[in-house]
Amino acid sequence: MTQRFFAVLLPVVLLATAPVPSFAQPAAAPALTLAVVPPDVTQEIRLRDGTTAIGRIEAIEGGVVTFRTLVGATLSIAAADVVGLTVVEGHATGTEFWKDDPNPTRLFFGPTGRALKRGDVYLGVYEVVLPFVQVGITDRLSIGGGTPLVFGGGGDRPFWVTPKFTVIDRPKTQVAVGAMHITNVDDENLGIAYGAVTQGSRDSALTVGVGVAYDRFEDTSGLDGNRPVHGLVEDDVTRQALHIAVEDEAHHLARTVDHW
Repeated sequence: MTQRFFAVLLPVVLLATAPVPSFAQPAAAPALTLAVVPPDVTQEIRLRDGTTAIGRIEAIEGGVVTFRTLVGATLSIAAADVVGLTVVEGHATGTEFWKDDPNPTRLFFGPTGRALKRGDVYLGVYEVVLPFVQVGITDRLSIGGGTPLVFGGGGDRPFWVTPKFTVIDRPKTQVAVGAMHITNVDDENLGIAYGAVTQGSRDSALTVGVGVAYDRFEDTSGLDGNRPVHGLVEDDVTRQALHIAVEDEAHHLARTVDHW
């Protein structure tokens, strides 16, 4: 395997180890339940005419819902006019409510130090022909895998596995380690082991990752070899508005060493 292969492999693994939104058959909508919630819960209410508001239900009496918005306004709404009610996570910024990023574990091409939570499942496709899936086993451990949709050569089909474990999980600091191990590539085993550190909030954070790409092969003398390539990922994300964020992501690769 050449250095050019690793230059292509590093962005792929960093994307594959971090999840993207899943695609699934929509489930039947459950019956809408209206209930008073604690002050620390934030809800989004949707009315029959398309109006939405962020706040929480304070009271329900005589078929009328009392809904207090984030800015303190009180709305009296007929219960029959409520067609949607969901709990949302985020924070108020001025008069706007910014929902949390639904994909905090990934960047454009690289993983963050944040963990995929238990039970969360993501399915993505890279470059149209490289599907992958990631599953949260616990609140710190996730594992995934994938295989090319199109494969030629007549040999065994390549596939990869992508374990990731968050070692430190604090409100503004997360540290994770992981790998992408690929088998059946010209009878070789390839992969990247990495570590990623994320510092900051959901709206403004810096992620730095270090990875080592390896190539396990068998030479003509029957001895195993290992040719490492070192990589560095730097990414800064700053949210500017409700649906706008500025992201600067850079990847750096070191020179390939023929043998270790």
